[in-house]
Amino acid sequence: MTGRKQEFNLQLFQIVDALLLAFAFWLAYVLRVRGGAFFSWGDFSAFADNQWVVFIAMPFGPILLELQGFYSNLLQKNLAKSLAQMAGASFWLGLIVAGCVIFFHLQAPSRVILSLFAAIAPVLLLAREVSSVAFFRKRVRSGSHREPVLLAGRPSDIKRLRGMLTPLQLIEMDIVGEINIEQQPLSSLVDSLHKHSVNRVIFAGGHSNMQQLQQAIAACEVEGVEAWLVANFIKTSIAKPTFDAMGSVPMLVFRTTPSVSWSLLIKSFMDRLGALIVILLTSPLFLIAFLGIKFTSPGPVIFCQQRGGKHGKPFTMYKFRSMITDAEMHRAELASRNEMSGPVFKVENDPRITPFGRWIRKTSIDELPQLLNVLLGDMSLVGPRPLPLYEVENFENHAQRRRLSVKPGLTCLWQISGRNNVQQFEDWVKLDLEYIDNWSVWLDLKILFKTVPVVLFGLGAK
Repeated sequence: MTGRKQEFNLQLFQIVDALLLAFAFWLAYVLRVRGGAFFSWGDFSAFADNQWVVFIAMPFGPILLELQGFYSNLLQKNLAKSLAQMAGASFWLGLIVAGCVIFFHLQAPSRVILSLFAAIAPVLLLAREVSSVAFFRKRVRSGSHREPVLLAGRPSDIKRLRGMLTPLQLIEMDIVGEINIEQQPLSSLVDSLHKHSVNRVIFAGGHSNMQQLQQAIAACEVEGVEAWLVANFIKTSIAKPTFDAMGSVPMLVFRTTPSVSWSLLIKSFMDRLGALIVILLTSPLFLIAFLGIKFTSPGPVIFCQQRGGKHGKPFTMYKFRSMITDAEMHRAELASRNEMSGPVFKVENDPRITPFGRWIRKTSIDELPQLLNVLLGDMSLVGPRPLPLYEVENFENHAQRRRLSVKPGLTCLWQISGRNNVQQFEDWVKLDLEYIDNWSVWLDLKILFKTVPVVLFGLGAK
């Protein structure tokens, strides 16, 4: 299945599922209030008090299902897998609904309605999934949906392309012929287009002559036939190729970081909402830290420092001050005690830390003002820890700078992996790059949950 068709099917399934979730909640309300009797107009005023759940379930339900992989590998999934994915999405949807009740003081639906909704929605979603898979398999058996496709290029490149096609793609395509564009005349390609009513030509252009390739693509353009060019002629080990356009100029883009997507939008929303909620919940700790620093150590309460943000762009990071005011002036004196290799400076039992500062470091209270950086958009809840500019400037190789390709965060894999046990900066970088290369909203949530016990029990903080 092509990426465009996959995207279209995904959007179609999500729209249908959003409507099914709305219908499931309405049906749950009917069964609860009317006992299954016909829904009268007089019940709409009562339903209006609970309809906000529908406006939460419709957009967030399909997104959470997608994050659980509900729309992937439909032909290979079994019932248990689908149920597990729906259960995961239901859990997070329930947290969102509970959060709205707590923080926005919305009226909570009755437990009976929610229980009925939880029973009806999976049945409807499974019915939609089963019918979709059955419809697709019926089309596969009939062969009516198979698209006539022509492969073009050098024989060795075409053979390599065939080996890259998945069984599902081969089911959907009817490869009607192969054209060697270097040895066969252009007329052979055009004749094949006419003979087989070809809708698409896939060019395996790895080692083909660019002039001949351009002429063949131009012939497809004249015929109104789609021309697809295999773009694996540039080998990359990390970057993922995607296509984009700059105005009317087509671009082949190699990205090593997540591209613009709904997942990134969810991450941004989660960052700001999460930061706001944590600020409200920890406001007493802000007051304790403010008073503790004010009365135990001369100097400002907030420590401000320029740190390297996304792509190394400087930003001002805020922390509660845990050291003496002239701590930076004494850093050179402690250079021989540095525990961390590379550009990072880290000293156990740092004498510059004040007694009260040692406590707020142990409890991670000193990090709380960084929630303001998250609200300002300079940081994220999860991401590589931001380093001072002088440490960024001393990176030893370009690979280390790739950790700057995303927003820095309050917590990361290094934070939950026993940070004081990591003494090689290269190991720290590996954890950051592992996070970047495998990023997902689900990974962010797992890191956030694992951060809670680390903070509560002061694990690894000194």
